[in-house]
Order: sequence, then structure tokens, then C-alpha cells
Amino acid sequence: MSRGDCKHLETDENVPARTKGCEECLKMGDEWVHLRRCLQCGHVGCCDSSIHKHATKHFRSTHHPVVQSFEPGEAWTWCYVDELFGEGDGEQSYNS
Repeated sequence: MSRGDCKHLETDENVPARTKGCEECLKMGDEWVHLRRCLQCGHVGCCDSSIHKHATKHFRSTHHPVVQSFEPGEAWTWCYVDELFGEGDGEQSYNS
């Protein structure tokens, strides 16, 4: 499957991040390795290299398919459903 075959990566959704760190790790007082932002709802979760893997857990509980890297200088996206990377649009925003 190529990126062009993934309809999820063609989303116009780009909801601002609800937090500046992993929502669950912040509540627990824990740390993370890298962050991922859900484009559908703005949830920020930690990556699969982190102990808790909150971004993937968020996908499994909500079925929101696309996250964007929430690391400075990175804009790539990932579709959990089709397991494909996208380029992203470079916009990373926060709710105030």
C-alpha cells in the first residue's frame, strides 16, 4: 500500500494540541521520549519508545487514525490503520 492509497492521511483535521506534553504522563508525573499529537482531537501522547506508549493507547481506545510528530522541527504523520507515514504540513499548534 502506498501513501496515496491511505485516505486517513488525506485528512484536513488539524486540531491544536491540548497540552504541551503527554497528557497522561503529565498527570502521573512521569517522563516520555517523544510526543505524538492526534490530528482529530488534539490529544498529545508519548511514543512507542516511551514506557507507557500513550499515543498508541489513545488510538486503540478512540480509533482516531492519524497522529503527527509533536517534536520541534518534525511534521511527519503516521496512520495507525494503514501503518503508513505521511509528510504532514508542518503546522503544530496549541490550544490556549
